[in-house]
Amino acid sequence: MLKVISYLQTFSITALLCFTATASAQQGIQVAAAADLAPVLPPILAEFKAKTGIEAKASFASSATLATQIDNGGPFDLFLSADMSFPQRVIDEGHGASSQSNAKPVPYAQGTLVLWERKDGPVHPITIDALTSPAISSIAVANPEHAPYGRAARAAIENLHLNQQLQPKLRVAENIAQTAQFVESGNAQIGLISLTSAKTERLQSEGDYIEIPQSSYSPILQGAVVLKGKNEAEAQKLLDFLLSKPVEDELAQRGLKAPL
Repeated sequence: MLKVISYLQTFSITALLCFTATASAQQGIQVAAAADLAPVLPPILAEFKAKTGIEAKASFASSATLATQIDNGGPFDLFLSADMSFPQRVIDEGHGASSQSNAKPVPYAQGTLVLWERKDGPVHPITIDALTSPAISSIAVANPEHAPYGRAARAAIENLHLNQQLQPKLRVAENIAQTAQFVESGNAQIGLISLTSAKTERLQSEGDYIEIPQSSYSPILQGAVVLKGKNEAEAQKLLDFLLSKPVEDELAQRGLKAPL
């Protein structure tokens, strides 16, 4: 009789563990995603769910904000940054998955900085010279302390020797998505935004863009890290999906090149 009870107890515990793991997977995984991914990630997450049955929900913010939230115990399973430094900070703080405790972030894409203007803006056609045009009095940029695209914009301005001339014109947004909102809404006349934003259907219909010379800023290499927690296996599946050739091609069409 004792053996039967012991067996039933073992079976019950095993069943409970299996149920818990299954329930965890069914609840989905939480993705901390850099703001430049807002236009491109949702359809990819839908494709991932259709293929695997795993739901993934994304929260978009500046890479710095997300890293701070993770440091403070934010309930995320995968961090998709717009650079390599913030996910490296997360790893150094001990938040990486157990298999990545001494690892580096995984590069998953490379971003591109562009100059965007509404079609009813004062300078046509849009060129790099628009930055110094007397007709332009306001330029939207992301905060370089929080957003890697803001850091790239600052570097481009400095390397083009325009810092002193443009400083009074800059309108600083919290992240790159908000930067696009600034210029789209008319709160700034032109903006240094991500190619992912410029290639959205809405912004393509409302404005035009030109790529900033990539020699003027360091490559915007974007890195990912699977985070420590109960959904490490599912988060790794999503990262592997993002690194697959079909998704790599889809990201390229939407403004994110394959990583170098």
